[in-house]
Amino acid sequence: MSTSSEASVAAWSDAVAEHVIVTHRDQPGPLLLTLQALQDRFGYVDPRAIPLVAQGLNVSRAEVHGVLTFYQDLRTDPPADVTVRICTAEACQARGSRPVVEHVERALGTSLGGRSADGRVDLEQVFCLGNCALGPSVMVDGSVHGRVDGPRVDQLVANALEGTGR
Repeated sequence: MSTSSEASVAAWSDAVAEHVIVTHRDQPGPLLLTLQALQDRFGYVDPRAIPLVAQGLNVSRAEVHGVLTFYQDLRTDPPADVTVRICTAEACQARGSRPVVEHVERALGTSLGGRSADGRVDLEQVFCLGNCALGPSVMVDGSVHGRVDGPRVDQLVANALEGTGR
């Protein structure tokens, strides 16, 4: 599943959402697949999709809402221009992720799970990026980087923001 600015974000459209729902409704276990497909298409799952998905898949709105809010990778608001994920699992902690987190939180003016003061960067915590031997590790817009420190993350974020063209 693509997330945040990794996705090919398009403006929300009920008609396109309904097409996505129809495309996935005959697959086994279509609810999660449909929500993931909506997020892949739009970059997030607009809350307006809840009744559309419920009706299209013949499930309750509560069930759609429950799945949508249960999975951390599903989001109900548009992503920022850049998403930074910092690994805070044990291996990265042992290799110094805490000072990286503190530095990045100060630099962006937000804490893990928040958005930068200028609204351009989402800062998220993850519990493994599969790069344990090279920790501390971060993921910036889908690219994993190891052996980072605060200034290196600053540079990665600046490069990613530059690449957004916004």
